Amino acid sequence: MDAIQEGFDVFVHDGEKAFGAVRRVSRHEIVVYVENAGDFVVPISAVQDVSSEKVVLNCGKLDKNLKLAIGHAHQGEDPTIG
Repeated sequence: MDAIQEGFDVFVHDGEKAFGAVRRVSRHEIVVYVENAGDFVVPISAVQDVSSEKVVLNCGKLDKNLKLAIGHAHQGEDPTIG
């Protein structure tokens, strides 16, 4: 696994649209900014993969409030803009 750095995009499945970005990194957790919801603390144990400046999280290890926020991350975006 590559080292996680601030600014990396965050996903729940590789290849999908990013729902946020890494704000801070510490030894045991990362802080992820989720669009339309703010910052969430994510334990390092929930990180499934890191590569090419992307962090993929294991959805099964995420807090229910974070899962809800991820579901609404792109709400309000214009669907005609790709």
